[in-house]
Amino acid sequence: MSTSVIEQAKIQAQVLVPLVRALQAELGEARANALVRKALGDLYRGFGEEFWKAKNESDLGKAVSSAFRAYARDDALAYDVIEQSHDAFAFDVKRCAYAEFYKALGEPELGFLLICTADFATAEGFGPDVRLTRTQTIMQGADHCDFRYRRDDGGAR
Repeated sequence: MSTSVIEQAKIQAQVLVPLVRALQAELGEARANALVRKALGDLYRGFGEEFWKAKNESDLGKAVSSAFRAYARDDALAYDVIEQSHDAFAFDVKRCAYAEFYKALGEPELGFLLICTADFATAEGFGPDVRLTRTQTIMQGADHCDFRYRRDDGGAR
């Protein structure tokens, strides 16, 4: 069986956390974080593009729902679906093992940088008409994450 996304994140953290801390010490936090966001953003945008092409699904709700099942595997996320339609997928994450992991490391701000910011870049890869809005995250101390994916023009992809 393939390695779950949460397990991949834990393995990656062993390298990324010390690397980002070293970059922050050398370049300053703001510059280092911007560099990390850019590098990972490009990577995750590409993942989003590949996922969307491979899925070959015009129904945004079905496509994004299937992606989040992969992220939730191994009890990594507990979430409630608020809306699922052809042009929308909205859900609230109530429990997040990614946040629990980074909080246990004492690095929730790096968890946000390395995990949470990837969501927006991945969504960009779904196409120019797909928008993600999120106003809060568990990683940053909220009681839930509010994900709202919408197709801007309501047209089929």
